[in-house]
Amino acid sequence: MFLKVAVLPGDGIGPEVTRQAVRMLRVAAEASGVDVRLTEWPIGGAALAAGEPPLPAATLEACLASDAVLLGAVGDPRYDGWEPRQRPEAGLLALRRALGGFANLRPCACDDALVGCSVLTSARARGVDLLIVRELLGGLYYGEPRGVDADGSAAMNTMRYTRDEVARVAHLAFAEARQRRHRVTSVDKANVLETSRLWRTVVSDVGRAYPDVSLDHQYVDAFAMQMLLRPGDLDVVLTGNLFGDILSDEAAAIAGSLGLLPSASLGGRVALYEPVHGSAPTLAGTGRANPIGAIACVALLLRHTAGLPDAAAAVEQAVHAALGAGCRTADLVSGSEAAIGTVQMADAIEVALSEALDHRRAYHAV
Repeated sequence: MFLKVAVLPGDGIGPEVTRQAVRMLRVAAEASGVDVRLTEWPIGGAALAAGEPPLPAATLEACLASDAVLLGAVGDPRYDGWEPRQRPEAGLLALRRALGGFANLRPCACDDALVGCSVLTSARARGVDLLIVRELLGGLYYGEPRGVDADGSAAMNTMRYTRDEVARVAHLAFAEARQRRHRVTSVDKANVLETSRLWRTVVSDVGRAYPDVSLDHQYVDAFAMQMLLRPGDLDVVLTGNLFGDILSDEAAAIAGSLGLLPSASLGGRVALYEPVHGSAPTLAGTGRANPIGAIACVALLLRHTAGLPDAAAAVEQAVHAALGAGCRTADLVSGSEAAIGTVQMADAIEVALSEALDHRRAYHAV
């Protein structure tokens, strides 16, 4: 099997965590008999610093010619004052649109070893395992018209959704629920927004095609509270672009850190995998960033693009083993607890991954 992956390290801590993710991808691919070909390309602030636009044409061409894209992070405060369409983040938005992945899957599980890191009590955090399905190509982030008045006195963004945009992401969410615990919670603001009323109508229509999956609707403000009060009741959470962006960061507080969570953007020409965290420029170059979110992206890539569920499970098992052995980066410790660095965490995960892969090979050989 041949797997071509475009690697976009990006900005801030992106190159550091991506480097460790690539290590795991190589180990898992080799053990699975996969010939993985990796090429590296600039995006965001890294591209701007090289005199390129935030999404260089060569980068986009390479991504479209690949089986998957593995991205680190985008964002650089040096460009905060630039016009929005020229900032690093514009490169990420343009890449998402070009690849066409309309459904952003953001799994959030609280590892048993990290219940003490959650903002919730241990009893409430233990066993949480939810999946946020965020619509990624519509809503406020892409709606037109948008802009700032010439005199700077007002600004405008447009929230717009079509029936087809809502239906396609809803179908994917219900299909994911069938692989999990058969529950979908759709989150909107239908008591105020016309777009949300359309959203609720279409999701309800789609839901009738999945009689084995239960569906409930919640307003986003009430849901934001319920997600902290009763996270164990949640399975698949389906929501729009803006709400999904915000709620997935809240979910990270349940898991224990934003540095733990991966994402997969599916449904388009090429799948895009990126950790949920940002570029964290104050951490860049310190060797303290948590690589687990990026490494967990490798598990999603192996499962959704490569079709290697055993290898994906081995990566996830390795992360669990390293955490269970007490390995902690700075974002997962408090007080006088000792923390290890980015590379040291990846070292521990790679050892556990090799052991997990050896165990699976031995099991299948019996």
